[in-house]
Parts: sequence; structure tokens; C-alpha cells
Amino acid sequence: MGRGKLRIYLGAAPGVGKTYAMLSEAHRRVERGTDCVVGFVEHHSRPRTEVMLHGLELVERREIEYRGSAFTEMDVDAILARRPAVALVDELAHTNVPGSRNAKRWQDVEELLQAGIDVVSTVNIQHLESLGDVVETITGVRQRETVPDEVARRADQIELVDMSPQALRRRMAHGNVYKPDKVDAALSNYFRPGNLTALRELALLWVADRVDEYLQEYRGEHNIRSTWQARERIVVGITGGPEGRTLIRRAARLAEKGAGGEVLAVYIAASDGLTSASPKELAVQRTLVEDLGGTFHHVIGDDISDSLLEFARGCNATQIVLGVSRRRSWQSVFRPGVSATVARESGPDLDVHIVTHDEAAKGRGLPVARGARLGRARIIWGWLTGIAGPALLSVLLSQFVPELGLANDMLLFLTFTVAAALLGGLLPALASAAFGSLLLNYYFTPPLHEFTISDPKNIVAIAIFVGVAVSVASVVDLAARRTHQAARLRAESEILSFLAGSVLRGENSLDALLERLRETFAMQSVVLLERTSDVDPWTTAAAVGTGTVARPEEADVDLPIGDNMALALTGRVLPAEDRRVLGAFAAQAAVVLDRQRLVDEAEKSRELAEANRIRTALLAAVSHDLRTPLAGIKASVTSLRSDDVEWSEEDKADLLEGIEDGADRLAALIGNLLDMSRLNTGTVVPLIRETDLDEVVPMALGGVPEDSVELDIPETLPMIAVDRGLLERAVANIVENAVKYSPHGQPVIVSASALGSRVELRVVDRGPGVPDEAKDRIFEPFQRHGDAPRGAGVGLGLAVARGFTEAIRGTLTAEDTPGGGLTMVITLPIAGDGPPVSPELPTSAVT
Repeated sequence: MGRGKLRIYLGAAPGVGKTYAMLSEAHRRVERGTDCVVGFVEHHSRPRTEVMLHGLELVERREIEYRGSAFTEMDVDAILARRPAVALVDELAHTNVPGSRNAKRWQDVEELLQAGIDVVSTVNIQHLESLGDVVETITGVRQRETVPDEVARRADQIELVDMSPQALRRRMAHGNVYKPDKVDAALSNYFRPGNLTALRELALLWVADRVDEYLQEYRGEHNIRSTWQARERIVVGITGGPEGRTLIRRAARLAEKGAGGEVLAVYIAASDGLTSASPKELAVQRTLVEDLGGTFHHVIGDDISDSLLEFARGCNATQIVLGVSRRRSWQSVFRPGVSATVARESGPDLDVHIVTHDEAAKGRGLPVARGARLGRARIIWGWLTGIAGPALLSVLLSQFVPELGLANDMLLFLTFTVAAALLGGLLPALASAAFGSLLLNYYFTPPLHEFTISDPKNIVAIAIFVGVAVSVASVVDLAARRTHQAARLRAESEILSFLAGSVLRGENSLDALLERLRETFAMQSVVLLERTSDVDPWTTAAAVGTGTVARPEEADVDLPIGDNMALALTGRVLPAEDRRVLGAFAAQAAVVLDRQRLVDEAEKSRELAEANRIRTALLAAVSHDLRTPLAGIKASVTSLRSDDVEWSEEDKADLLEGIEDGADRLAALIGNLLDMSRLNTGTVVPLIRETDLDEVVPMALGGVPEDSVELDIPETLPMIAVDRGLLERAVANIVENAVKYSPHGQPVIVSASALGSRVELRVVDRGPGVPDEAKDRIFEPFQRHGDAPRGAGVGLGLAVARGFTEAIRGTLTAEDTPGGGLTMVITLPIAGDGPPVSPELPTSAVT
């Protein structure tokens, strides 16, 4: 059975007509033949709303008494039993009367949706949980009844019931909302024009955001890349220069012209990690754009123009604001600026604004070396090879092989150019080609040792050398880039293969996954953050590394995972191409977290199943083992009360003794049941204090015959740190069990000795013993070993004894008795070998 659909009518304030619109929708559905019922609708004595209830089936409300008064609430059980196609539930944020099925009405609605029933409901904007503080600031009234934003966001349809403040105030003045005696007070307080206008704007903006989310989902599902200008979204391209502030302010003014406009400032850095921008200036511009209500984004990309356009189309932007290029005029001859490229490539769906500023055409300084990704050492070797190599070659050739020939000389010089390209990239290779051509001219073309060439053929030869050198250097550099990209793709494929393998292997270690992520990207720390709603603080689900952050905004890289989860990394800013692999890690982290929680839930289910098994055994014990002594007591009492038989004093004594024995057995059984219940619920709180073992053990022997136990407790034993009451109960259960299985005439031996920092108490019997495979099982609740008679107890004695022993930081194990039988060994801590103990018991303590 599928989940039902939720439709919400959202209003800016009471009285706008949410309930009326909901009832109108119900009448339309009934006319179409839909099975529709009214689960709960409050008409507030408004005649127009009350009339709309006519003709609709009403489910009887449930009456609840609370503090001497009767209240009515929606009867969820009755609606579930009726199983309509659609249920109308008014006032989604309502708090139910104590004693109801759920605390909040939205929880009732969730049950109906889970049962496959469609629900139509209403809520006002001030009841959304995330807007509580804002509404209180506007109206001065704190809303006590709220609904989580996530509940409203999950609605399949949200329809805004809108009304201007003036129209709503007129409706109130006519008595259509409140009774006449409350109208004046309402109009002069909560329903002031300013309050209603602000609430209306909140409702419009909230619905607009939800519509934008639905639009983004639709575009993603249908792989739509073109811009849909449904909302003004302005992207500002900044370089970290001082002109960025001017651009941000201009974009903010453009956004103000269109209602609901959004400003996104984006800084694009080269993928080599180097930047000529001032970090201080970027921080100032980030603060400025956030103060103006926009957002700041840091993107990595090799090509600034392509990265900017990709970002703008990805966020469905409608306009791009750029500054006039700071490059000098002559530089545009060789390569157009970013502004010109973006304007040319933007297409008809993006408007590009190029804004003048004071820094225009003043230059940008030296360009950042594109080969910086190769590492500083390789670049230095590239420059040495490209410059020092040809110089050394010129000296060697001119001194030792002067007649080698110009063609061979050029080939040797070309070798150093290729080596420079391989080591340091394109720039060292170009420099090597230029420097080599000068050396060839000076040393090897007539006239020698002059920068002139007499033979035109040599001019052509040197020109060809330069062209070939530049071409070869470009090809070698391109090949190196492709090799770098191939290595990167291979590394990415290995990482993705690892992630896919971890899914198939069912690995559940979230910390190991995050540590692999941290090592892969060489980050300082990785944190997986989550929250329950947009207004709740972030909490850490898992973290590795040092210097972890508490919010995504504090990280160098943050990646959202759904609505309320994010991956935050610190250490450095990652390139744009790394985000694909980072997204795979993030998705896997979310899967592993969900899997861990499922495992935890499975463990809880296992515990519940175990508790259910114990409950079943308990019922069996109650039905038989507790009934047996009760039957004996009843039979003895009935005999004593009978007038048909004249009982002698000896017979009466026997009957009374039977009653006493049955009562003792009942007391022991019920005591063990209560003790087991305390252990299962975790309510056993030991009160540890120092005591002597020879003071506790004798007190535990009161329930067995005097000649059935032999004590061997030396007085020289060190004091132990235990809860005397719990230890006494544990020893009593163990001794009673040993006496029960010992042969007649064979007393149980209880001895003690000190071993290091522990004291061992041994209870030795000569009974039938227990096989090794059953030694652990005898400590489980409701377990009897062998052919123990049903009336011998419910099988809780040893389970309670082990529980109490572990509660006082001890252990209880079973061993074979040499010569036959079973030995129970209790190991207890010596005083001073653990946490501090309380010298005295609290007066209110109950063990």
C-alpha cells in the first residue's frame, strides 16, 4: 500500500479563508465521486464556513477528559477503520489534549498518510517552526503550537491562500472572522496592517522557495541545462580585486528591482591552487555580499569563462555581472578577456552586464604559471635544462666539434627544448627555443659571434628551428597534460571502484570511509554533519582528523547531502573536478550512516525479540510455577477451614507448615522476577562501599538448612568494594541452587581466597554437574538444566546472581568440581582498586 498524498492550504494569518478553501476542494472531490470525509474541521462559529460542512460526511470526534473537563479531538482510529480516500484535517499545528493518541495533530496526519489515506490540511505561516522567532519579532506573540518545516516541505501540494491586509481587516470588521466583542482588540494588536503585510511577505517568500525547490528537482530529473527565467538570480564574477565591491553593490541594486531577486558572488580560482587574489579582500567581499542578503561561492576551474558559465547555468541564473577587464589594451590582441568571452558564449538565456570601474585597463600583474601543478623542483629543472643546457651545448660544440653542421646543431638544441617541455612545461620550452635560436645565430651561422645572418638560407633554417621547437614543445606539453588527466581519471576510477566494492562488501565503518576520504584529498579533517531541520543546530555524526568544524560554513570545502546533511572538509580548497569524486564519497558516507543506524535498529529489534521471549517464558512461569505453591496454600487453607474433618494439632501444624513453605516459595519466585525486571530495565544502581566478605556471606545463608553448607571464609581477607545487598542476594541464589542439586548428606562448601587485586568466592557442590556447552546457558533467564522439576523455580536464580555480580563490578563463572559437581566462582574487586567508594549510604538509598 502506497503512502497517501498531503495537500496543505497555507495562509498568512487567521481568517484568510484556508478552511473555506479546503472545504470547497472537498465538495469538488465529492462531486467527482471521491470518497471524502471530514476528520476534523473547526469552523469557529463562522457561518460561511459552517455552511460548507453541509453535505460532507463527518467522522465522530473522540471525547477526552482532562483535569475535570471534556474535550474533543480527532478520532484517528475511527478514520483508519473507515478508510476513506481523502480525509480533511484542519489546523495541522494543533496540540492534542493529553491522553490523545499522539501529542501533535501533524503526527495524526502522518499515521493517516502511512495508511494510504490522502489528507487535505491547513496551517498558517506563523506556525512553521523555523519562523517562530521572526513572527515573534513582528507581532510580539510567541506561537506555542508549531509544526516542523520538514512536515510542510514533504507535502505533495502547497497552495497559498492569499489576501491583502486591507481586505482581511475589512472581513474582520464585518464580523466574518471573530465575534464583535473581539474585533477591536484584534485589529489594534495582532491584525495591524504592518503585521499582516510582513506575515504575507513571509508566506509568499516561503512558498516561492518551495516552488524553486520543485523547479530545481524537475530540471534535474529531466536534465534541463538551459536557463528558465522564473526568478531573477544574479551571478557576480569577482577576481579578488578591489573592483569586486563595486560589482557586488551593482548586482544587489539589480536584484532589488525584481521581487525575490537573489545574488550569488562567485570567485573562480585556477586548479593549480595558486591565486593572485588577496585573501583579505576576498573575506571583505564575502562579508559584503552576505550583508546584502546574497551568498558567496568559491569554485575551482581551469578555464575561468567556462567555469563561470557552468556555475551560472547550474544555479539557473538569469544575469551575470562582470567588471571591465583589468588587462591592458594590447593584451586583448592576443587573447580576449573573460568579460568578452562570457558575453560571447552566454547565449540568449543569460544577460551579461559589464560594469566599468576604477581598476579597468590597469593591468593584472604577472600571470600565474600554469605549470605550477608540476611542482617547484620540476619547474626549476625545466628552466635549468632549457637555458643552461643550450649554453653548455654551445660551448662544447664551438670548442670541440665546430664543423658538425648547422642541421645537426639544430637537432641537438631541439633535444634540450623537448627536455625542458617534459620537465617544466610550456614556458621553459618556449624560453629554450628562443634562447637556442639566439645561440645558433651567434655561434654557428656566418658571420660568427655576431647577431646577424649573411646567408638567407640560414635565416629560413633558424625560423624553421624556432617553429619546430615551439610546435614540439606544445605537443609535448599537451601530451604531459593528457597523461596527467589520464592518471587522474585512473585514480578516480580506482576510488569509485573502492566505493562500489565497499557497498558490495557491506562495509559499515564510517570512520574508515572518512579517513580514506581525508587521505585521498590530503585534507586536515573531514566531518559528517547532520541536523533534524533547517532551524536546528548541526550535530557531528562522524569526524576524523584534527581541527574539525561544527558548521559547514566554517569548512574550506562543504558538500550538501540532501536537505539536512553535509560533508565538511578543512585543509585546502579542492578543484572543481574533485567534487565528482567527493560527491561519491559523500553519497557513500550517507549510505554507511544509514546502514549503521539500520544495524542499530536491528540490534534493538533483537533485544525486543529477546525481551518478548523472556516475557513469554515469564507468562509460562506465572501460569505454572507460581500456581503450584498457590494451589498448595489454597488446599491447606481450605482444609483448615473445613468443618467436615476434625484436625489434630499435629495435622494443623503440618498444614500451617505447608502454607508457610508455599508462601516462602512464592516470595522467592516473585523476588527473583522483580530482580530480573530491574536488571532488564537498567534500574539497578549499586551503592558501593568497603565491607568484609565474612560479614556478607553468612547473611546469605538464611534460606537453606544450617547443616547443608560449610563456610571457609578467612578473617584475614582484604576488604572488598561492593554493594552489600546485591552481593548478599547473588550469593543466596547461588547457594540455594547448589543445595538444591547436592546429594543428601553432601554439604555445599563456600570458601574464599585473595588473588592479587581480587577476592574469589567459590561455592562448591557435588551434584550432577553441567556439561561445558551448557555452562553459559545456565545463566540465561528462565533456563533449567537437565530434568529439573517444574516446581523447582522459574529458572531466574543464576541469571539474577550474574546480573547483580556484574552490577558491582564482579564476575560469575561456572567450573567443574574435581571429582564431580559444579563450582560457582564469584570474583570481586578489593577496596581501593576501582572508583572511589562512598563511606556511607544515603538515607534514601534502596538497593
